[in-house]
Amino acid sequence: MSAESHAEILRLLKETAGGYLSSARLSAQLGISRAAIWKQIGVLREQGYAINALPSKGYRLAAGPDRLFSEEIQDGLKAAIIGSEIVYFAETDSTNHRAALLAEGGARDGTVIVAEAQSAGKGRLGRRWISPAGVNLYLSIILRPAIAPRSAPLLTFLSSLATARTIELETGLRPTVKWPNDVLLGGCKVAGLLNEMNAETERVNYVILGIGVNLNMTQEQFPDDLRYPATSLALALQHPVDRVRFCRRLLSEIDILYRDYPTGQEAILSGWLTYFDLLDKKVTIEEPSRSIVGIITGIAADGALLLSLENGDNERILAGDVRPLP
Repeated sequence: MSAESHAEILRLLKETAGGYLSSARLSAQLGISRAAIWKQIGVLREQGYAINALPSKGYRLAAGPDRLFSEEIQDGLKAAIIGSEIVYFAETDSTNHRAALLAEGGARDGTVIVAEAQSAGKGRLGRRWISPAGVNLYLSIILRPAIAPRSAPLLTFLSSLATARTIELETGLRPTVKWPNDVLLGGCKVAGLLNEMNAETERVNYVILGIGVNLNMTQEQFPDDLRYPATSLALALQHPVDRVRFCRRLLSEIDILYRDYPTGQEAILSGWLTYFDLLDKKVTIEEPSRSIVGIITGIAADGALLLSLENGDNERILAGDVRPLP
């Protein structure tokens, strides 16, 4: 039985909207035997689909799986570019690594790589992203924007803004963003972004936009030695989040911002600032070779952090860890 027939059975069951579909009808429409249909129903059940069977009525799709299957995400996805192709892994080393391999092989603009678990999840500055199986969202998106490399840094703000918006729209919780690439709830990290670029002097070949969101992690799943406090949406809400629905909304929000990116970078930065709560606040910034104390006065058009120092000097910060001070 072909993979196309597999997808067709699932599609037909979904189209019945909770009703029963007889094996005779499935057999006639797909041109396969009832025994083959029964075998494929078993495969779907193994994948997590709850399918009821009655001899007199046939089959009914009772519930979908809590898995980030490509067809589940794409079913109802409202996006023109992002997610037109989705590559699913039960487990991989890193979705960013897989995305880079696919990008080098010519994968198109908007291709999404999603995994249930990562064995070597990547965080900023070479840090590890904790990636337990089946509870969170780990994805990477291949972007091929027609821009110069100098315009690429704000793609980090695009992904951060889209993630913050999705959290607010899906949960009603109001997150904050941390420069340059984290999303927080109550001061605890709930999402992180890692963008990696392949470019020439005046042309971007591709950007890998990596996103990790803690959706349904329990407190026990967080390591004790985390550098910064972390949380999950489920901990904040006291109930689990529908991972497929959240992913679908996130891809839609990214798609909206990405389609307008060449001319909409100012709007992206303005939107990001509505979630940023450290403007005009005193902070310390830890860089590899020094720590700086100052007041954040703004974000430059290229994403640099603007800092007013105690001695009256002004600095543009391109990278570092920001911590608020009393």
